This record gives sequence, structure tokens and C-alpha cells, in this order.
Amino acid sequence: MDIKLLVLDIDGTIAGKSNQVSERVKQAIADAMGKGIQVALATGRMYASALRFHTSVGSRLPLLAYNGAWIQNPASQEIERHFSVSTQRALELLDYFEQPEWEKWVEVHFYLDDRLYVRQITSETEDYADRSGIKPIAVGDLRNLLDREPTKILAISRDRQALQQISQNLCQRYLPDQLYLTQSTEHYFEATNPQANKGLAVRYLTESLLGLKAENVMAIGDNFNDLEMLQYAGIGVAMGSAPTAVRERAKWVAPDVEREGVAVAIEKFLF
Repeated sequence: MDIKLLVLDIDGTIAGKSNQVSERVKQAIADAMGKGIQVALATGRMYASALRFHTSVGSRLPLLAYNGAWIQNPASQEIERHFSVSTQRALELLDYFEQPEWEKWVEVHFYLDDRLYVRQITSETEDYADRSGIKPIAVGDLRNLLDREPTKILAISRDRQALQQISQNLCQRYLPDQLYLTQSTEHYFEATNPQANKGLAVRYLTESLLGLKAENVMAIGDNFNDLEMLQYAGIGVAMGSAPTAVRERAKWVAPDVEREGVAVAIEKFLF
């Protein structure tokens, strides 16, 4: 298969517990680029948080952030695409998350203009801010921000069962053409515009910006928000830590991030 584009997730794929890209993975990516293969990052992270990884791997392509809701070219600063969540949907989600049943278990993050807004600073917020390198802005009632449409709404919970129940409830409530709902980790539940997922974003990059085909793409990811791009790509690789449903739909399963699975996959398929 003639691979000309390599698309990589960040967390759990090229960055593990250290929150850095290992030297072996960076070298494998550099070797792929040396063969003329272009490299892009597709992540659930906000653009500002993902930018250092884009620089670290030497990508020259637009960065696909917020699960594809925000596509920006760091070289030109041009925003190629931006899909937001409607005010109505954002308000509905806030009302749902702030029900007494969930309020004490769930922390809500609002992303507006590539900034992070929260009700208050909690230990979960501090942990998230430390890993993402972003300073959260506490505003109290998030409804005060709804004069604008958010790019993404994230619900964080340490209670995995609570988040699974929330995911099940909201996926039953909203059709795919109303909201794109996914989990990027077992503790993060994400909502974006229905036109924003990694599969559609990678398709846009591949076909509209680069003039390539799906068969020219290799994509690597580790969670449910990667599923659409793994299915789109000619070669879709799941990390060993990926949920069973993701691994079952991938062409191949690599070792997990701590065993530098991205480097292993690149060496297997591209060299």
C-alpha cells in the first residue's frame, strides 16, 4: 500500500505517562518523513495544548485539534476549519450535567476561542491543566459564556461508571447529526459539532487539502475518538491499550505507548 500520510493521535499514542514524545518515536516519525511521508496530528486536545507536540514531531501540516472541530495551520496561523456546538445544545448539556444526580460527580470544561473555561478550579482541573499546559479560567456559571458557541464541551469524572451512564444516556438522547459524542479516555466524555470527528477531519486533510486518497493514509490511535479515522485510513492501527471495540476494528494492534508502539507500527508498515 502506497502510504503518503501518517496521522497520529497524541495522548496514549505518542505521549504516555511522561507527557512527552520518546526519542525512539520521534526518530521513527523523522525517518518516515525522510521517505517523503507527510505527518499530521489529530487530537482531542485544544489547539494551544497540542501545538508543542506538533513542533516536537516536526509536522508541517495543519493540526487537527478538538477531535477535528478546529483545524489550523501553525505555519500560517490560518484556521482551515472550525465547527462549534450550538448555543441550544450547549445549554442542554449544561442542564444535564448539573442535575443533582451528576453534579457532584462531573466537572464541565467549556472551550471557547481556544481557551478553557470552568465553573471553579478543582483538583481535577489542576491535574488537567498541568498535563495540558493550559491555564483554566474560572467563571462560575458557564451559562454566562453562551453569547458565543463553544468548540467543545468536556465532562470529566473520576467515577468511570457514572461517565459510562452519562455516555449511554446522551447517546440515546442525541442522534449523530445533532452532536458528536465520544470518550477520549475512560474519564473524559466529549461533545462537539456533528461535523467534527477525526474521521471527517482526516478525510478533509487527505482529500481536500492534499489531494490524496484514504488508501494513502496510515492512522494510529488509542481510544473511541480515534475510531472514525482508523476506519477511514487504508491502514488503521490501534494501540495495545485501546478498548476492545477499537482494537477489533483496527487493521493491526501495536504495543502500548509505554512500549513505543508508534515506532513499532511505523517500522512494520513503512520500512
